[in-house]
Amino acid sequence: MSGSLPKTRSGSEMALRVLFGVFLAVVAVTLDFLSPQWFAGVVVLVALFGAHEWHRLVRDPAQREAAARRPLHVQTSITGITIALAMMALILDQPALALGLLVVGAAASFVMAQRRSDNPAWHALGVFYLGLPALALAGIRMFAAQGALTVLGLFLIVWATDTGALVFGKLIGGKKLWPAVSPGKTWAGTIGGSFTAVTVFSLYIAFFSFNVLAALLFAAGLSVVAHLGDLFESWVKRRFGTKDSGGLIPGHGGVLDRMDSMVACSVVLALLVFGLHINPMFGGHS
Repeated sequence: MSGSLPKTRSGSEMALRVLFGVFLAVVAVTLDFLSPQWFAGVVVLVALFGAHEWHRLVRDPAQREAAARRPLHVQTSITGITIALAMMALILDQPALALGLLVVGAAASFVMAQRRSDNPAWHALGVFYLGLPALALAGIRMFAAQGALTVLGLFLIVWATDTGALVFGKLIGGKKLWPAVSPGKTWAGTIGGSFTAVTVFSLYIAFFSFNVLAALLFAAGLSVVAHLGDLFESWVKRRFGTKDSGGLIPGHGGVLDRMDSMVACSVVLALLVFGLHINPMFGGHS
């Protein structure tokens, strides 16, 4: 997430946030350099937790009390199974089938929610909102040149954007970016987050003696996408009257709270890699 650090956050809460942030980063990097199949499997698992949060977030208020008593919402099952099947198709190098399965899953989610008069379009959107980035991340790792390094570069841009936004927002404060959607985010935090992303990713590319100027421009653009992804989830949460998507990750909220920027950036990066054939490492083999 990007923005300013809420003034009400205590020192212990901040310490917990940093601790779990570092832990999750270490886990993510370790998984990135394991086999692509292991990485894809963990991506599906994360998407399942995210699906639970999404469908709980967007359900109709009249459905919430009954749904809260179910250990696993039916919409979560549809989304989770759909993404798992789509990922299996992707592993078998059948991307068209994987995308087709997402369409079928979204249609099933829509019909099921419509039968319950429970915001069908929003539930169907969740299949794409979680399924497309899951396929994008796994696809980059499996099929892109220098896949593991590319995914690591993506992680660095998103994490640097989020961290820089929190630090600069806390230190500088100032004018709010879009108070109607996300009251805590400031212009200082947003610009600071992008500056941090550009710096970190440029150093990453410089380490390999690749094209730093291209990396600088790329990181700036992808950092803007990260901010937009964060704002989109903030808008959704505000629309449904929720502050956090969940409480699974101490100090961070839910999976969606932690992954909102990554959701947008992974899809855009996949389009650049597989659609425009850009090498995000800006050097080495392509």
